[in-house]
Amino acid sequence: MATTVSPVSETCLTAKRAARALARADTAVKDAALEAIATALGVRLGEILAANERDLELAHEAGIGAALLDRLRLDELRVAGIALAVRQIAALADPVGEVIDGHRLPNGLDIRKVRVPLGVVAVVYEARPNVTIDAAALCLKSGNAIVLRGSSTAMHSNAALAQIAAEAAVGAGLPEGCVSLVAGGGREELAELATQQGVVDLIIPRGGESLKEALQAVATVPVIYAASGNCHVYVDGSADLDSAEAIVLNAKTQRPGVCNAAETLLVHERIAGELLPRVLRSLADAGVLVRGDERTLAIAAELGASAQGSIARIEPVDEEDWGREYLAPIIAIGVVDSVEQAIEHVGRYGSGHSEAIVTRDTAAARAFQLGVDAACVYVNASTRFTDGGEFGMGAEIGNSTQKLHARGPIGLRELCTFKYLIEGDGHVRA
Repeated sequence: MATTVSPVSETCLTAKRAARALARADTAVKDAALEAIATALGVRLGEILAANERDLELAHEAGIGAALLDRLRLDELRVAGIALAVRQIAALADPVGEVIDGHRLPNGLDIRKVRVPLGVVAVVYEARPNVTIDAAALCLKSGNAIVLRGSSTAMHSNAALAQIAAEAAVGAGLPEGCVSLVAGGGREELAELATQQGVVDLIIPRGGESLKEALQAVATVPVIYAASGNCHVYVDGSADLDSAEAIVLNAKTQRPGVCNAAETLLVHERIAGELLPRVLRSLADAGVLVRGDERTLAIAAELGASAQGSIARIEPVDEEDWGREYLAPIIAIGVVDSVEQAIEHVGRYGSGHSEAIVTRDTAAARAFQLGVDAACVYVNASTRFTDGGEFGMGAEIGNSTQKLHARGPIGLRELCTFKYLIEGDGHVRA
């Protein structure tokens, strides 16, 4: 079966053969395969949850943190959400064959620039079994074969999900090897996968900085890094305070352990004295530890003894804190004097993922949009919307902070390249 553990090179060669057939597959066949996968997730729910429970037990014994446990955990509702995302991907337009541009040259040659699949996409990911299905569905819809390499933390969950996806896809008419899983073993296996030149067309890692560094050291095939998210919310001096408080709380607390959660709050000095007491109390109620700069600490101290008790989880920020991706209920807070200072801070410490400004000043919003270099820049909205599903892509393989080929959520179109189709009528070049 496609998910049987085999040497990495053999698995990739099988995927390469499958990719050639997938590139020519009809949209109807691909959509039928996705529907078969979504249906199988429901039919085999018990099998999925039993495998996930084994992973959770081992994770508890290993003492992994709460954020990783949350990423690892599956339940009936989450599996139903994964199946829904597969169906949403099936409902999207097929990107393969889409005409990006076209024109006729003065000499009569017709040129069209059309989307085509990349070929074989390898996805390397950590402790998020939902990626197994999200990535497989996106790759199959975009005409790519996929080689999955999950972490040992989610070994049982990934094996169950990959086998279900592979069996359903092949049963619906897609080629054997269209979905493959390699063992979540050591760095030697990762290095072998990352050096399959001429076979693997792209690797997308979805994990922490250690995974990124491991690939950078060995990869000889192209890599799109779905990197970390040190995201900021800047509340401008003209902001509506109720809206600002709601956005900050959502960006930090709705799901702290994900890459689009806010890690730093910047507040304009004009409204800091009014906004920060509200935000500090709300963050404390949500169990968030605050690391504040001097002006933030001074405002907290001015709240008085009774209020101070409600914001006891506050401590001085240090230089390294500004650059941290906490993935936890911790936030750094700083007071700035202008939108320009906020932009400078984001440029210095941000990871290029998602940044937000809360403001009623059009000029400040425009300055932030133009001045901040990130994949996603928000005005009066939470950073938590940086997600392929929220962007109407059905799902995503990751969020790219790079600038070449793909940036932001990696969906169907980002899993395609293009080629030029040129048609003539006996044309020869003089």
